[in-house]
Parts: sequence; C-alpha cells; structure tokens
Amino acid sequence: MQSVARNTGDPRAALPVMPSFRLDGKRALVTGAGRGIGLAASVALAAQGAAITLVARSEAEIVEAAEGICSRGQVAVASVLDVTDSAQCATFFAREAPFDIVVNSAGMNRPAPLAETDDETIAAIYSLNVLAVYRIIRSATEGMIASSRGGSIISISSQMGHVGAASRSVYCGTKHALEGMTKALAWELGTHRIRINTICPTFIDTRMTSAMLADTAFHKSVVERIALGRVGQVEDVMGAICFLAADASAMVTGSALMVDGGWSAQ
Repeated sequence: MQSVARNTGDPRAALPVMPSFRLDGKRALVTGAGRGIGLAASVALAAQGAAITLVARSEAEIVEAAEGICSRGQVAVASVLDVTDSAQCATFFAREAPFDIVVNSAGMNRPAPLAETDDETIAAIYSLNVLAVYRIIRSATEGMIASSRGGSIISISSQMGHVGAASRSVYCGTKHALEGMTKALAWELGTHRIRINTICPTFIDTRMTSAMLADTAFHKSVVERIALGRVGQVEDVMGAICFLAADASAMVTGSALMVDGGWSAQ
C-alpha cells in the first residue's frame, strides 16, 4: 500500500538542499595553466562561473587560453609567473586580491633509473613539484585568512603519490610529499574554513606524457594496469576539479581524489 504525504505546509521544507556546483563570484588561480591539466582546470572552473587567473612561464600559451575562455563570455586573465621563483611569487600575491580557489597544476617528471638520476634532476623536480606548491599555498592562504573568506586549495598529485613505479623514484617522492603536506595542512587550515585536497590522475594523454605513451609496449603496460582499459584524457579530471572547488565538497579536506581508472585499487 502506498503512503500518501499529508499537506502540512510547504512540502519542500523537509527536503535537504542540494549544494551548488556553481562558482559564480569566485576568483580562481591556476598554475601551469597553459596546457594539459592546468588548461583543462581553467576551462572547467570558468564554465562554472569563476573568474580565472591563468599563470605559467609561457606567456603565449596562457594569453591564448585566456582569450579563448573570454570568447565564451567567461572571465579570464593571463599573468606570467615562474612559481619556482620566490621573489616573483611574493610580488604576484602582493598585488592580487585574495583568491577563493587555487589549483596547483604546474609539475614535471623526468623518468630515469636511480643510477642515472643526477642532482640537477632531483633539484628541478622537487623545486617545482613540492617547494613551489608549498610556496603558492603559503601565499594564497595568507590572503584567504586575512580576508576571512575561506577557500579551496586543489593540488594535482598523481596515482604515483600512492604507489611506486620503476624509474620514477624522484617523481613518486615528490607526489608522496605532496600527499603528506596536504594531510598536515588540512588540520592547520581547517579552522580558517580553508579546504585542501589533491587529485590523483593516472596517465593522462598530454604533451608531458605523449612521448612515453607513443611507445607501443609502454602504452600497453599502462592500459593493462587501468581497470577501465584506457589512458585518461584531460576531460576526465575536469569534473573532479569543479567538485573540490565547489560547495558540493564542503566537508572534504585532507583527501586524495583518485582519478586513476582503478590503478591504485589493486
């Protein structure tokens, strides 16, 4: 027998309110925004209503990306910034109003066996993948805290922040460091209503991975480790970025969102 709801006033009053995935009125900063996941993040956040500041060292790429976003009636500006340069970062944040969303997407990898990994490679990868991210978070959250506006920090990590792989010891080390940093900062920043999380993709078809994935044997070995049976595309990461940026994830912090097609499930 079907139960019949009785009219006791507004029938909507007892229903939960769906949190918004929209980002209207929010300011977002995306590093490494000229290509790959950084570009995809910029496009995704702009589509949800955020005003985007795209930063990278390569001016032509971020200017073209910003113009493309603006051509859709959305808001985006490009600003050249080397996130590994402490002085440049200090100058940038001193002149900018506080951001509500920060996506740390700038990163690099130089796969090599242990015996062939030189000191310059180690320093370069840690400088961009760890130190620059920490520096950006430190500066961005200073503005968030001073303005009492809260915010969301999203760092692009990797499945390699949770597993290991041959010839990727330095890269894995940086991503494991990023995961630990995120968990610690979740506790430090939580009282300021600042959430901090990582997104951990599998191999995504970008300029950075194209040479590796062009190797038929390597491509086959990668796909065999992915339960969904395919390499990822930048579009696969866009929804995750919007989720963690929005009020829809208001209770999510110190977490790693796996976008790895099941790689780390084994």
